[in-house]
Amino acid sequence: MADKYFVDTNILLYAHDPSTGVKRDRARQVVEHLWQTGQGVLSTQVLQDLCFNLRRRVAHPLPVEEIRRLIQDYLSWEVVVNTPESAIQALELEVRYKISFWDALVVNAAESSGAAVLYSEDLAAGQKYGSVRVVNPLKG
Repeated sequence: MADKYFVDTNILLYAHDPSTGVKRDRARQVVEHLWQTGQGVLSTQVLQDLCFNLRRRVAHPLPVEEIRRLIQDYLSWEVVVNTPESAIQALELEVRYKISFWDALVVNAAESSGAAVLYSEDLAAGQKYGSVRVVNPLKG
């Protein structure tokens, strides 16, 4: 079975925000590769964050209909649904690794999906969290 790659919100945000320049180009390459290979994984948290950020935190917010279509497209990827147990596990990861709860929730989703790699700009590149290794695909 092919490796899975969990994608954090920031990578998707760069891929869909035209104002992010070189980061957009690199993020789009990653996302396009994952579309072609079918190896992309994300979580409900990532999709929720992406919706909010594309509406409120980018220079040129996207219309709701465009975001809806985008999210529907990402539903073809493997999507980890965060549960109450996910929150408990994230609390444990937060304490163990001294990371934010939100980052721990992402790490938990990546690990529970069986992803080998977590693409993120926020977490330390090269860091291992259990079976998941963080890679910053924006560094060139």
